[in-house]
Amino acid sequence: MQRTARILATALTAAAAAALVASCATTPPTGPMGFFVTSANPGNGGNLGGLAGADAHCQKLAAAAGAGSRTWRAYLSTSYIPPNATSAVHARDRIGKGPWFNAKGVLIASDVAHLHGANNLSKLTALTEKGTVVNGRGDTPVTHDILTGSRPDGTAPAGFPGQPNVTCGEWTREANAFAVVGHHDRLQNTPVTDPWAESWNSSHLTVSCSKEDLPKSGGAGLFYCFAAN
Repeated sequence: MQRTARILATALTAAAAAALVASCATTPPTGPMGFFVTSANPGNGGNLGGLAGADAHCQKLAAAAGAGSRTWRAYLSTSYIPPNATSAVHARDRIGKGPWFNAKGVLIASDVAHLHGANNLSKLTALTEKGTVVNGRGDTPVTHDILTGSRPDGTAPAGFPGQPNVTCGEWTREANAFAVVGHHDRLQNTPVTDPWAESWNSSHLTVSCSKEDLPKSGGAGLFYCFAAN
């Protein structure tokens, strides 16, 4: 009986060790930059030139940081708004499979599910392509509002006639539109414990999409960029 128990314990230990090795092999502890927060807005607030313009901005910033060989995508959604018959685009579907590391080689998320679950995003890890920290709560000015136009699961909000547009007119205008933003600094330096305050990708709406109004809620028109390959 004791011999059987020892054999079973040895087998379980070996299995656990194998699982640990497999896990480490699946997601390396560090890697090349595959994620960053833009260090600057292109210049026209929420009018990013559509998804194509936002992607081009990500690519330009990545290239300046020495990571231009990868294909970069902005973490932005666009809504299906009848009757234009244009399908919604979900941010989570645009960014590849991961894993993603920041400019310092710190793991942000191992895959899409991890990114939209218990990821490693915080003020200290959500760095720009230059490896710098983005201002959050307690800093002046606060720029923690990150444009996403997305729900917590990374999908586009539903769009219906008469409802406000929450993706800055599919990222093509500053006026008569709003944007869903997330907080890159999560709950740091605040007594607020509501889920919306902690969300990195779906916290609240902006005042509008103009470059003059974005700072009023704590933003600068920054957005997340991910390497899709």
